[in-house]
Amino acid sequence: MDEHDPNTEPGTTPNAFEVTRRTVIETGATALLLTTLPHAVLADDPIDGNAPPLSPVQVELQINGRLHSLTLDPRTTLLDALREHLALTGSKKGCDHGQCGACTVLIEGRRINSCLTLAVMHDGQSITTIEGLAMGEHLHPLQAAFVEHDGFQCGYCTSGQICSAVGMLAETRNGMPSYVTEDLADPIAKLTDAEIRERMSGNICRCAAYPNIVVAIKQAAGMPT
Repeated sequence: MDEHDPNTEPGTTPNAFEVTRRTVIETGATALLLTTLPHAVLADDPIDGNAPPLSPVQVELQINGRLHSLTLDPRTTLLDALREHLALTGSKKGCDHGQCGACTVLIEGRRINSCLTLAVMHDGQSITTIEGLAMGEHLHPLQAAFVEHDGFQCGYCTSGQICSAVGMLAETRNGMPSYVTEDLADPIAKLTDAEIRERMSGNICRCAAYPNIVVAIKQAAGMPT
């Protein structure tokens, strides 16, 4: 810091590590400038606003046991294909950044955030959404457990919670450990509350119905609640 800095109190010794009002303002202004620069300035190649649109592609999606042939912009996310092109609106668009889990679906039995993947990447693959879990009038065990234990309030996250729980239970049956698994030699000796919470941590419930969600999952897994 300059010893002649007007922000320095008279009679004091300047400190090289002292944070002053000036440094805070300068640092904040620099950060704001960097975060507001257009992407084209920061990118290696400038964006060409006159470039022709990408050609549509043909995609075949096996969704809930039915084959759907779609002509899509190759940049269409799987979530938008489900909601906007097939009217399967059970999968919700929450954050649209893969942080809330409301859009979770199952692809080949594995859970995935459908907002973070492109539809063209799953051509021919088996996709299950919340609409495909029930068997006619008979709810999936997880759906029934969520209803019985009030595992939802506003319901916006519920479809993603249930699809994620289906995938999570499949992972545990296959012996996949989590961050809190104590015995890696026997990762699913007991599906504890801590295990369930850790494994479901990618699905956010803004209504905070987490205790009821845990109980519902334990019931569907055949464990005492």
